[in-house]
Amino acid sequence: MSDETPTTTESPPEAAPATTVPVAYEDASRLLTSGGTAQLALFSNVHRDPVRLDGVLKDPLRFREAMATLYAVVGSDYRYVPKDRTAYLAYLRVKRESTTLNVRQSQQAFFEWALRNDPLAFILLDPVVTVHPDQVFFEVFSKDEGTYAKLGIDLGAIELEHPPACGTTNIDFSPALFAGVEQMRSYRQTRLSVGKEAVALTTTSAVKVLEKKVQVPDSWLRGFLQVQSAAALPRDAFRLSAIDLYNLLRHLRMNGDRKGRRRGLRIELIPGEPPRLVLEPWETVLSSTAGPYRGKASRVVRLWGRRRLLLLRRLLPFVEAIDVHVLGSGLPSFWVLRAGPVTLTLGLSGFTATNWSQAVSFDLLLPRKVHGGEALERVLRHLATVWVADSKQLSSATGLKGEALVEGLQAGCQQGKLMYDVAGDVYRLRALTEAPLDMGRLEYRNQRERSAHDLLARRGAVQIVSENRIAGTGLELTGKVMAAEDRREYRPQMLLNDEGQVSKAECTCTFFRKQGLKAGPCAHLVALRLAYGEQEARRAREAGPREGVTVETRTYSRRDEEGADVVQVTLDRSRLKLRWGRAGKAMRLQVLRFNTADEARAAYFARLGDLGARGYLDATAE
Repeated sequence: MSDETPTTTESPPEAAPATTVPVAYEDASRLLTSGGTAQLALFSNVHRDPVRLDGVLKDPLRFREAMATLYAVVGSDYRYVPKDRTAYLAYLRVKRESTTLNVRQSQQAFFEWALRNDPLAFILLDPVVTVHPDQVFFEVFSKDEGTYAKLGIDLGAIELEHPPACGTTNIDFSPALFAGVEQMRSYRQTRLSVGKEAVALTTTSAVKVLEKKVQVPDSWLRGFLQVQSAAALPRDAFRLSAIDLYNLLRHLRMNGDRKGRRRGLRIELIPGEPPRLVLEPWETVLSSTAGPYRGKASRVVRLWGRRRLLLLRRLLPFVEAIDVHVLGSGLPSFWVLRAGPVTLTLGLSGFTATNWSQAVSFDLLLPRKVHGGEALERVLRHLATVWVADSKQLSSATGLKGEALVEGLQAGCQQGKLMYDVAGDVYRLRALTEAPLDMGRLEYRNQRERSAHDLLARRGAVQIVSENRIAGTGLELTGKVMAAEDRREYRPQMLLNDEGQVSKAECTCTFFRKQGLKAGPCAHLVALRLAYGEQEARRAREAGPREGVTVETRTYSRRDEEGADVVQVTLDRSRLKLRWGRAGKAMRLQVLRFNTADEARAAYFARLGDLGARGYLDATAE
């Protein structure tokens, strides 16, 4: 190595798409204590409309634990990241050999370099704070963008001295602020102040404006929009008690996951019976104590990423009831914790490794008209006066009904101007950012997805050639995509498991032959997946989707005190296969042959109806 000091290259890698958001605070948010009183001063963003709230908290401990839970969500990252210290060690070696820095100084230099080149690895994005006539609420995303949380504090829990100034802003949720929140005590009178000046904050230090330009990733903004899309979808709801969730968390805390084994949370819902939580792979059954499931049909829902529920443990002692909203197996779920005047809504993506912005199926269900037009303007004008309303109130006030009202509300949520509150089943006026969002950038994640939607919009360009249901494996889809600009026909093929996840995919296009799936799916695979989603939605809307079923497998189970009976029914054109027995043991097999596929189909659905009448659950999602 030469004696000449080498030039250190600090150019960052290609940055992910991001939106620059100017943020400035009059001072750092913190807790100030003096004798038997304390003031939690939350300084708001001076670049946004004025927001003001000032009053004394009636229950500081409940507020403290709720904010601690929120902070745990903000800093959580459940993605698997293998330990790779190659770049770090190489940086230390270069620094030691090229300068006179010691190890500690080299480490500090590395962190300063990383902060300049990858700031999102160290910072927490500021929460979105909204003051409404009925509550003040905080919205955050986890670092892995797979967990959304909304913490609502009813204004009845605060002794207000002045009427609040409603609006949306940001606060600096720093580790110093969290350390101050941890010092809140019940014997101190604690005042909560939100505003640009934090309501006459008294301090001996000089006021220093904290100004920065935050690069908010587009995936973070898309995640907020996807949460609203998922929350508006049809879902099943059931109630748990605090002890039910405690038993679930205790079992997860006392038992480690096993590699290579199923690690889902299976929920069995039977009308008139308490919901049952089944923990895999131990098959531990936890029955709810909060009352029976009041749905109309039996179903089994399987969820992943269950260890993220451990984030709720600090608020659990104050929780009175828990409402769980599930969309389906492998789909997001919402956990609403009701603790008196405090309500925490936790939105979990379907899988820990899949964040909210990667949910293609929700994009499919959104209308492509994202402008809203006159319908959205009516909704915004009404909410600008009342701030919060349910769909019936909005329909009465705006004169919009049916599809027109739904289109206006969905457009407002997609643009970040409105938010749907799952806990209250109401819509709220909440501008995600001060400036309007660039929907041209946020509507699609990349050019391939945009091309896939363009192909789907062309009549006859994307076709599903065959659907082959493979027992125990999943559904094999084969498609045909005509690309006029390439003057070629492509043949995408994918294998969907029972949870709807793509387990295998291939295509005849050049992009796939060169890259495979390392750079993500090609436009033709995305188009095939979207076309299948549209077909499934169309089948669900139609009255008689059974006529098109030729190959299908369904699994039913019925649980008793000693275990579960399992029955698997397979329709294979003109044959009907029946497998039955106790779970975990060898199963018996019977094959029935029919003269025509129609007779086999009729017998297949007759068997399914008989199993449902005998109390069996459709456990196909397992």
